Amino acid sequence: MKIIVFGATGNTGKRVLASGIKKGHEMTAFVRSTEKLCEQQGEQIARQVKVVTQNIMDPQCVYEALSHQDAAVIAAGNVGNGEEFIRIVDNIVTQCEDHPLFSGRVWLMGGAGLLEIPHTNIIGNALPGFPPIFQYHNQNLKRLQQTKLDWSIMCPGTMVDAKEESAPDHLYITADILPLPFPETVRELSDAELAGHLFSRFQELDVAYEDVANCMLNNLEVAGPYKCKWVGIAYRRVM
Repeated sequence: MKIIVFGATGNTGKRVLASGIKKGHEMTAFVRSTEKLCEQQGEQIARQVKVVTQNIMDPQCVYEALSHQDAAVIAAGNVGNGEEFIRIVDNIVTQCEDHPLFSGRVWLMGGAGLLEIPHTNIIGNALPGFPPIFQYHNQNLKRLQQTKLDWSIMCPGTMVDAKEESAPDHLYITADILPLPFPETVRELSDAELAGHLFSRFQELDVAYEDVANCMLNNLEVAGPYKCKWVGIAYRRVM
C-alpha cells in the first residue's frame, strides 16, 4: 500500500514511517528537513522512502504529494501550535477531498479527551479542568466530520517510548469511548467529580508511540471497522 506521512520526523510520524517500511508499504515522507529524516531513520531506511520537502501550508504542494497515495497519516502539528494546527489539518484534508487520485483513507492524530467516558454522554475535553488548548482537537474532529473521506482520528493518552514490543492481544482498542473500565455509578458524579476521577486514572492511558503507529497501519482498509470513528487505545489490564 502507498502511504504518505505528513510530519514524518515528529515523534509519532517517524514511528509510522519506520513501521510502514518494515511492513512492506511504499512510504512517502512529507517533511521540512531531509537531513533530519536521514539522521532519525538512517541512510538504509531513508533510501527506501520517497521524500517530499515542501511547505505543508502550500495547497498545491500537498495536493501534488497526495497523487496515487492509498492512505494519509496526518501527524503534523499539535495543540501547542494553536491556530496553525487547525490550518495544517484543514489544508491537508481539503486537498484529500479535492484530489481525484487519492483514495480517501485518512488517519489524524487527536487526544484521549475526545473520547466519551463510559456510562455517560460526556467527553473528557468537556469537563472542568481540561486545558482549553485541547479544544483544537475538537475543531479538527469537526472538520473531519464535515468531509466524505474515509477517516479515523487516533486518540491516545500520553505516548511514551516503548520498553519492548507489545503483543497485539495486549492492546485494547475502542471506537468513540475511553478504553478504560468505569463503574456505572460514574453517571451519578458531578462534572467536577468526574474530571477528578478521570485525572486520577490518566496514567492507565499511557501507550507506546510504536503501538499507536502500528494500530493505524493495521487499519488502513477502506470502510474498515474504524471508519469515521475516534479511536482509543490502551493496554489490557492483568487481573
